Amino acid sequence: MELRDIEIFLTLAEELHFGRTAERLHVSQARVSQAIAKQERRLGVVLFDRTSRRVTLTPVGRRLREDLQQAVDLIREGLARAEAAGAKTGQTLRLGVFGHAGHELRPLIDAFRSRHPGSDVQFGEIYGSNPFTALRTGEHDAHVLWLPVAEPDLTVGPTVLSGGRVLAVASDHPLAERGSASLEDLGDNHVVDLGPDAPDYWVAAMTPTRTPLGRRIPRGPAARTFHEVLSLVASGQCVHPLGEIAARYNRPPGIVFLPLHDAPTIHWALTWSSTTDNPTLRALAQTAAEFGPISL
Repeated sequence: MELRDIEIFLTLAEELHFGRTAERLHVSQARVSQAIAKQERRLGVVLFDRTSRRVTLTPVGRRLREDLQQAVDLIREGLARAEAAGAKTGQTLRLGVFGHAGHELRPLIDAFRSRHPGSDVQFGEIYGSNPFTALRTGEHDAHVLWLPVAEPDLTVGPTVLSGGRVLAVASDHPLAERGSASLEDLGDNHVVDLGPDAPDYWVAAMTPTRTPLGRRIPRGPAARTFHEVLSLVASGQCVHPLGEIAARYNRPPGIVFLPLHDAPTIHWALTWSSTTDNPTLRALAQTAAEFGPISL
């Protein structure tokens, strides 16, 4: 049984719900079902009894959970000891963030530095038009990205920031005088096209493709960087949703930031390449998990 399948089995054994298990592990529900079915075929036993209303462990499943949990606990203890030893050597992590998000992360970074003297974090800027490349090339050790991130070669760690959204509009735009905006307003305007290197599902989490009433939200013109987005907004060519942190640290002339009052909270999480074996990065992720998300 592969480690990922063990994780899926143990999580399902705890949640007893395929949907919650998939959401917790950031995988599809089909992936959970396939992993369990694969193990049941391999072992020749039924691990879970499923009905339309409930999921329960079989006696064999309960025993397997106990055995695997003991093994996983031993593995985690060993990794924690190795991580603690590795983190003591000290390393500067390269952490990609959007704009001024590094300022909001200061409490977390201070806690990390305090726990792991000699280790540090250096911020680098990333853009919504190309959110993953620097992770895949090794230019950055980790990124703080809004969720969901559903890339098979990337690992999603703990959530570090949570907040609302604002709509950037030109100061002479009809919406500017209203004081707030709604997602429905996007159907009457163009939003920025972030280009082919930003997956549609990921962009849609910040800028949906349709309004709550089902109207299509027009995309275009194209922009690559945050400042290009602001320039297009200021010129009146489009409007664009952003994390509310943008309004906190930016006051560009010709632009008004309106709270998007019906937009759901958006979450940002530490994300890194799944092939990374970096004890200092694991130490940062552990600190973030214990510290909890910072509310914007």
